[in-house]
Amino acid sequence: MQILIVEDEARILAFVARALRAEGWTVGVADNGSKGLAAAIANPYDLVVLDLLLPGMDGLDLLRELRERKPLLPVLILSARSDLDTKLRGFNLGADDYLVKPFSLGELLCRVRVQLRRRQPPAESSVLYAGPLLLDLTRREARLGPRVCELTDGEFRLLHFLLEHAGEVNSREQLLSQVWGYDFDPRSNVVDVSIRRLRQKLGPEAPIETVRNVGYRLAAG
Repeated sequence: MQILIVEDEARILAFVARALRAEGWTVGVADNGSKGLAAAIANPYDLVVLDLLLPGMDGLDLLRELRERKPLLPVLILSARSDLDTKLRGFNLGADDYLVKPFSLGELLCRVRVQLRRRQPPAESSVLYAGPLLLDLTRREARLGPRVCELTDGEFRLLHFLLEHAGEVNSREQLLSQVWGYDFDPRSNVVDVSIRRLRQKLGPEAPIETVRNVGYRLAAG
């Protein structure tokens, strides 16, 4: 597995790179946003660990551009910016995880493993259905009839969970825990934003229902 670290603080960059290499992963580094974007686009990385306060290009601008070019590439934000607005902007732009500095190395490695594990293909080919909607877990591809819908990694995981629990009502808290894998501020709208984007990409035939004051359900039929 290959990981790109985009970080301008030399001490943190060296520390994180050394820790990831010790785990057996191949690590690339970039010390500014412009270099980081170019490296992420040009190379087959499995994960980007991204600082936000970067010279050359702001981390959020990098993330926005990267999502347009490589929508399925996981991005873990590692930043000193801990305010809720910045976190929400990061998730709304397509970040898959967010860890605040100063951080525990053990927690960072755990979150990296989660993202890399999600990149690994399933052991067997599997397809999930709900009405006209098809999700191919091997190809990591969603289809509505003949139309292929391109999803980010987070959207794919969300749709996968909804399909596995088709017909069930899933609360926002449950979706946050099961799809994003960690506790989140209850004021966050990351679930609602992701559902809205799924509906936009899938179109009016998307069988995702809103259950008022509770959460969401994907129709089983």
